[in-house]
Amino acid sequence: MPQMINKTEIEQYVGHVCEPTSWFEVTQEQVNEFADCTLDRQFIHIDPVAAANTPFGGTIAHGFLTLSMLSYFSESYNLLIEGIYMGVNKGFDKVRFVAPVRVGSKIRCHATILGITEKRPGQFDFKVEITVEIEGGDKPALVAEWLSVQMVH
Repeated sequence: MPQMINKTEIEQYVGHVCEPTSWFEVTQEQVNEFADCTLDRQFIHIDPVAAANTPFGGTIAHGFLTLSMLSYFSESYNLLIEGIYMGVNKGFDKVRFVAPVRVGSKIRCHATILGITEKRPGQFDFKVEITVEIEGGDKPALVAEWLSVQMVH
């Protein structure tokens, strides 16, 4: 659940480590649909038989699929400033795909608030460090610094 915060309390949330999200299982159906949407139908994503003969040992999710899951995960960990009427994705300062996500594995998101800055009255820029963990993995799927804006009445 997102946590509501008052804009007068912003400073105390810089450095805040959010609770990890719930686990999410990546399915072949999801990967296939993503491949269809993006026209990225490389065999390592959509052909389990051919992908079994690669170092991955099976199909893997697209890195961009894992990245796009951040919107879903943010619904669980996000801090929302009271009076928010709109949030906007600004992009990323850094994104690194560290380890492949095998189809059938579970992932979850860890987030740390790196900064919250009021750029203009009622406009708050957020910078969040993101790590997507693979259940049982020794390396994360990805690490990123995500930028967003919250518009507040």
